[in-house]
Parts: sequence; C-alpha cells; structure tokens
Amino acid sequence: MNHPDLRVVAALERAFAPDGPLAARVPGFHARTQQLDMARSVLEAIAGTGMLAVEAGTGTGKTFAYLVPALLAGGKVIISTGTKTLQDQLFERDLPTVTEALGLGSSRALLKGRSNYVCLYRLERAAGENRDAHLGSRTEAGQLRRIAHFAAISESGDRSALSTVPEDSPAWVHATSTRENCLGQECPNYRDCFVMKARKQALNAEIVVVNHHLFLADVALRDEGVSELLPACNTVIFDEAHQLAETARLFFGERLSTHQLLELARDARIELRTAGGASLALEQSALTLDKAARDLRLALPEDNARLAWSNAARRDGMELALHQLANALEVFAQQLQQQSERSEGMAACARRAAESLARLVRFEAADSDKEVRWVESRGPSLQLHISPLSPAEMFQRQMRDHPRAWIFTSATLAVGEDFSHFTDELGIGEAATHAWPSPYDFPNQGLFYVPSGMPGDPNDAAYTQAVMDAAWPVLKASGGRAFLLFTSLRALRRAHEMLVDMMQQDGIEYPLLVQGSGSRSELLDRFRTLGNAVLLGSQTFWEGVDVRGEALSLVVIDKLPFAPPDDPVLSARIDALRASGGNPFVSIQLPQATLLVKQGAGRLIRGETDRGVLMICDPRLYSKSYGRVIRASLPPLRPTRRLEDVVGFFADGPG
Repeated sequence: MNHPDLRVVAALERAFAPDGPLAARVPGFHARTQQLDMARSVLEAIAGTGMLAVEAGTGTGKTFAYLVPALLAGGKVIISTGTKTLQDQLFERDLPTVTEALGLGSSRALLKGRSNYVCLYRLERAAGENRDAHLGSRTEAGQLRRIAHFAAISESGDRSALSTVPEDSPAWVHATSTRENCLGQECPNYRDCFVMKARKQALNAEIVVVNHHLFLADVALRDEGVSELLPACNTVIFDEAHQLAETARLFFGERLSTHQLLELARDARIELRTAGGASLALEQSALTLDKAARDLRLALPEDNARLAWSNAARRDGMELALHQLANALEVFAQQLQQQSERSEGMAACARRAAESLARLVRFEAADSDKEVRWVESRGPSLQLHISPLSPAEMFQRQMRDHPRAWIFTSATLAVGEDFSHFTDELGIGEAATHAWPSPYDFPNQGLFYVPSGMPGDPNDAAYTQAVMDAAWPVLKASGGRAFLLFTSLRALRRAHEMLVDMMQQDGIEYPLLVQGSGSRSELLDRFRTLGNAVLLGSQTFWEGVDVRGEALSLVVIDKLPFAPPDDPVLSARIDALRASGGNPFVSIQLPQATLLVKQGAGRLIRGETDRGVLMICDPRLYSKSYGRVIRASLPPLRPTRRLEDVVGFFADGPG
C-alpha cells in the first residue's frame, strides 16, 4: 500500500496547527485531535487508493478533515453530499475557505441534475404554447417570463439563483428538462445549454461537488455526467454517507410515474404543433394516455401511501387501471413512432414513450427474489417502483472500474462501534473504519431525560397525550426553545392540537412552528430569530438541521423511530433475510432505528457552549434489552429520569 508523500503530511500537520493557516483564516477555529486524526486517515486512504468509512461526531469538523487532505493530495476529486443545500454550502463557503487558507489555486465546479438548470429549448416551447394556447394561469405565465429574463442574463442557469419564482412553481416543469425529455446533441440550443456548460466546467475542474441523487442516477444510467467524470477521478468522497444505501436502492432500480406520462402526452402535442403538423390519431391517443394515467392515480386515492404491489393490486380497479394504461401507452408509442421523423422533438418523445413502455412491461412481470415491486402515491402522481433489496452488488460494480480512493463519512454510520450495518448494505466490507467522538463536554453541557410513567406500548392510543403531558412541564422550564420530533405526521398533528390547548389553559404563549406551514429553511430562519419558539417536525427535521446557541435548548423525541414493518421495501428485505436464516430485527430494524435516533439527538448540542436537554419519551429504552444498544450509541449526556433534575438544569443558567 502506498503511503502519503512526506511533504504532503507536513503540509497537513501545519494546516491544522493552532497557529496554522486554518486558524488564521477561519474565525473560531480550534485545533482538535479528532479532526487531525481523521484528516490523517483520509490522506492515507487517498495515497493508497483505499476505502475508508468514518463516523465523526458533531463538532469534529469533518468537512475540513476531508477537504484539506483531498486538496493537498492533488488529482481530481468528486465530493458528493446528501442534499443540494449542503452541496451549495460546501461549494460556496467551505471549499473557498479551505483553498484560500491553504493558498491553493484548485479549480472547482458545482454540478447538479438537469432539472436544476433552465432548459432553453423547453422554455421557448412553453413560452410559445402560453401565447398560442393560454397554457397555465396568469401567475404561471408571469413566472415563465421571469425565468426567460433570468435565462437571458444568467451565466449558470441554476434555478436556485432565481428566488422570485418559488421552487414548487409549475412554471419550472415547463422551463427545465429531465433525462427523458432532453434532446442531447440534437437540441437546437445545445451550444448554449446550461447543463452542457456545467458539465464542461466539471470535466475541467480539479474539485467537483455533486449530490448523492445525481451521482447515483448518472452512474446507474451511465449518463454523460458523473460517469463521464469518474475515469479521470482519483478520489470520491461521500459526505452524509448514511443516506447512500437508500438513495442507491432508488436509482439502481426502475421508476415510472403517472406525472412522467402526463408530461409526455403534453410534450408530444406541443412538439406536433411546433413541427407544423396535425394528427388526429396522435391527439386522440395522447388524450387516452392522459386519462389512463389519471385513472391509475385515482385507483389509490390515499396520499403519501407506500404499498407493495401485491397489496395494491388487491384494490378495486387497480390491476384493470394498470392494464389499460399499458394498452394506452402502447398505442401512443406506436403513433409517436409514425410521427418521429417530423422533428428531433418528436423523435425524443417517441424514444421516451418506448422507454416508458419497457418499464411498464417490466413492472407487470413477476418479482424476482432480488427486487420488490411497489407503488407510492405522492400528491397528484402515482409512482411505480422496482427496487433492489440490496444495492451492494450494483454499488460494487461502480467501484471496480478504476482504482481510486473511496471515502464515506457521516456523524451516524456506526451502531456503538459496529459499522457492519453500513458496510454490508453497500457491499464494502473491506473498508477500513474509524469513529471519532464529538469533542464536546456532553456530561456537563446537557441531560438525557427519559420520563417515567409512560404507557408501556408506544402504539397505545393514549401515547401521544402522555408524551405531551410529560413534555409540557419541560417546555415551561425551558421557556420554549424546543424541537418536538415525531415519528409520524399523525402524531405531530395531534400533538400540535394538544399543545395549543395546554398553552391556552396555562396562559402561556410560545410561537409554534409546524412542519408543512412553510419551507424547512423558512421555518428554521424563523426559529432562530424568534428565540423562544417550539418547532414540531417529523422526518425532515431529524437530520441536517443546525441551530446553535440558546434558541434550541430542548429536543423531545416522541418514540424510537422503528420503520413501519409494512413498508414495502423493508418488508421484502425482512422476508428475504428471515428466509436465509438471519435475524431481521438485529440486522436491519434495530440498526436503522439507532442511527435515526442518533440523528435526532444530534440536533441538540451544536457548539462548545451549547446547553440543553434531550428528552426521549419511549419507555423501551429501559424496559427492553435492546434499549441498552440505543442508549450506548447516544451522546454521553448525563442521564436522569427525574423531572426535577430537568427543571433544575434549566433554572441553573441560560440554555
């Protein structure tokens, strides 16, 4: 195994020294043993083109701990983040800070998926359709005009830079492309394409920042994006790597949505008119496809439902609706093929129809023992999924094509000191593993409170009431300043109603921020500004949220976040493991719940001077043997089961 160049090692040691360049450039920088040790391990892995999985506790400074060795080692580096928000933060703040501190001129590029960039071709088509056929509302028309003006003056075409058009505006659907509807090199706007410009910059840059969705989608599809960058890449770093396995299941499988088919039917009609043609048969088949797609969505009327296909197929009309959709799509694909020579746009629609039909035919086929078919309703769309039970084999395939270093890091990869749940899921059992605890003084900075007297069964109908009864005196002691995290939206809504009543009865008023009443960033900004707010959230607030200081001094978790066993993918994985003689609870369910509760607990102490209370209401932490496993994985806060200790903690000083 190769070892790092001694000059690079010396530069690394110097970078993290108390009087080094990072200390001089970064306000509040402190030399931390954990950070330097992690940076050394990353450098070793890069030099030896090895595989490394690292858990770095809150406050370790893991971003600098992988950026510094990656930059000093040289070569092309791809960094993949868990979210686009973290991607932007890394590119716009952290990377410039480190490169300037180290005095390096490393070129860098930000690469996102197609749908994040304005598509000039589709924007022109949508603008023409809006004039000719009054497409959309007056508001949408105005937003399209703003997007067109933005496209004319923007260098990047990145939609995140246009704040005057909401992220969820329907106008973006008409002004951006997807892999399915992109014309590629045949596009008349190819030379000016923002996506192509971004990819060209990424090809020429030394550091490229992407996100997991883009990385895995492009690599799985062998698209001309990330997969084009990999051959020349020396190092791949995954931040927030705990999200990788679930994201890999999504992109190493197949997916078809009714939204995609509705968009295809609409695009085909637009392309036909743009090409100056008319086809009554195509128009009729497009309308038939449109109706069939909507009928399939209506066959599963619930919203946000996830069902195994074997269960969904028992619904009245579901199998018939799917069969009719397949027939409609087959006829539509035939009609498009006959019209495909009219224009490149028509040819692209024909290809999309053929690919969609192939996916639908495959979905109708029987399950294999390595994948699961399932459906998901989300808003007005129904998605059909084929997901691999394990992404390990396909993930390994992407790692074999060229020797390079693979670095995986997160604050939550291990259960205790055991990384096997993470490494087994990705098939990287040969990876070196290290865990560095947080440098914070948890026993003196906070309490871990599990209230007594809770119902023994968290599924008890009275459980949420008991949670709020236990949490209310703690909320009064903390003066608000709290996150209340729930494992379900139903429990969140009930808790909100109860909290409103409790405040009215006691004549106490805290600002209440409820998930869904605004975007996550808007709610967090308000939470930080208000100073005494109570935020009620479910899954989206369990991770990736950083609130420092007194504004957040209490985190309440209603119960251990075991995934519902009727989730279609989890259920199939449990059945497969049980059939092979394994223990699904020990191997899948307990590690998943432990890592998620670690994420939720990690919202509390975010700085060296933070103080606070972590309150987990679930009695199973003490009544079940597996509770010891979960408790041992949490930050070492001082434990208590006494309410008076919590009240006294808040009375002792500011939060």
